[in-house]
Amino acid sequence: MAEVIALRDIHKTFRVGSEKVHALQGVSLTVARGEFVAVMGPSGSGKSTLMHIIGLLDRPSSGTYHLEGEDVSDLDRRRQAAIRNQRIGFVFQQFSLLPRTTVLDNVLLPTVYGRDGSAAARAREVLDQVGLGDRVRHRSNQLSGGQVQRVAIARALVMRPSLILADEPTGNLDSKTSRDILELLQAINGKGATLVLITHEAAIAQAARRVVRLHDGQIVEEMTP
Repeated sequence: MAEVIALRDIHKTFRVGSEKVHALQGVSLTVARGEFVAVMGPSGSGKSTLMHIIGLLDRPSSGTYHLEGEDVSDLDRRRQAAIRNQRIGFVFQQFSLLPRTTVLDNVLLPTVYGRDGSAAARAREVLDQVGLGDRVRHRSNQLSGGQVQRVAIARALVMRPSLILADEPTGNLDSKTSRDILELLQAINGKGATLVLITHEAAIAQAARRVVRLHDGQIVEEMTP
């Protein structure tokens, strides 16, 4: 099965004043097409840094990162932004929607740099997929928290990305709505999407097919729930 993510010996070091902080120390991780992997760890474990590198929001200090076979470890910002837009869909804990903008226009945001005649049709299709086909003209500030997160998931899907990266996607939701969102992510994965879920909660990580646990910037365990 083809690899979507292939990280090899990733290190990431920050300077805080005169001190060096080793956020990641020799992380190697592969994610095959169609996998659903949870990266779990407490605050300070390095999972946010790893997410930023996987999402091309940051570069490793050393090591290599191949996305669908292409070395993306040290690309310039313009090329990183293009790959992010075309190949990676993001779902954030804070939703990151425009509150006074319609559901449809929020989902269309990633298509703004390459919108064609099929973009609106794709947006309606993914809104149907997440159960919000009847809410396209609602504004996002007229929706419940669970509905807003569904819009964010639809926005992540609209470019048909190779990878969906979900950062604490249930962190601001109640337990029932959290279960609904996790079931939706599982259903999307069941249709072939590759997902990486970032979480600090073991119960949330159980939704994935494989769990990778980070501690002090290193992978200390991999398991199948």
